Amino acid sequence: MKINYFFRHPNVGHSIHRVFRTIIGEIKKTKDVTMYEVPSEGSMPADVVKNLWFTYSKREKKAIHHVTGHIHDVLLALIGVKTVLTVHDLVFLDNVKNPFKRLYKWLFWLYFPVKIADVVVCISNQTKQNILQKIKTDKLRVIYNAIDPIFVPVAKPFNQEKPIILHIGTGWNKNLDRTIEALSGISCHLRIIGKLKVSQVALLEKYKTDYSNQCNLTDEEIRDEYKSCDIVNFPSMYEGFGMPVIEGQMTGRVVITSNIEPLIEVAADAAVLVNPEDVSSIRDAYETVISNESYRINLIEKGLRNAERFSVEYIAQQYLELYKTL
Repeated sequence: MKINYFFRHPNVGHSIHRVFRTIIGEIKKTKDVTMYEVPSEGSMPADVVKNLWFTYSKREKKAIHHVTGHIHDVLLALIGVKTVLTVHDLVFLDNVKNPFKRLYKWLFWLYFPVKIADVVVCISNQTKQNILQKIKTDKLRVIYNAIDPIFVPVAKPFNQEKPIILHIGTGWNKNLDRTIEALSGISCHLRIIGKLKVSQVALLEKYKTDYSNQCNLTDEEIRDEYKSCDIVNFPSMYEGFGMPVIEGQMTGRVVITSNIEPLIEVAADAAVLVNPEDVSSIRDAYETVISNESYRINLIEKGLRNAERFSVEYIAQQYLELYKTL
């Protein structure tokens, strides 16, 4: 079995590379694997044509072609060969207000790719239901993301006097502004991973937040951030999956996340669920976790058990079984 994986240009982001690198590392132990990155990072017509031609030039009659996400439109270059498409979320549609752009993206990033693909993998049931609300198809399968094996349980005494709260991401959906407000007056150190905006720095100064910031970390450096923290903070407004939830759980840390799908699905009953739009709800979660030791220990134990659902061996096996059906 030969599998060709197609990735977006790395300048667009490394999150999809990071997830699939873990899975591919397991699959390539028994299968012939080749990985490609499309040459253009843009989405203008010239970029689309360039990526389509590149993808077409790499197609093989007897191989399985797996488009790993984001570049859904390259499926147009894979008509007639075996194809799998992974869809992470539909933010490319959900956030578009211009009706013409929305129609274009619905056609070339959703409708045609889903029609062309032999199988469409959704990384959560939430993503699956979101697609089904927009297009009727029986091609959808749910396979979760896998945890990188570098994440292992690491014991650490909880710093109740001044816990380190790890916040991953500074984009619009990561809810950093409400996090900063919710932490006002709570003795802690906010560790932020991601490039800060000017407005976010101003808010940190307004609330006199004790914080530090880092970005462009390697996988190993990100793992070390989890090991060093006391609480993983992820009260996101929108996600396709939510890797920090299970990475935190696997490390043995208390996780605070949102009571929205798919975070409820991913976290199970092993995290503190908050209303991401309610500052007081987020604040109450911090205060409870910091003050209640038995509550923390119970959540950590549940988190470790929950994280087992996302082991790379288990997830890779699901993909292998899927490939066998093509």
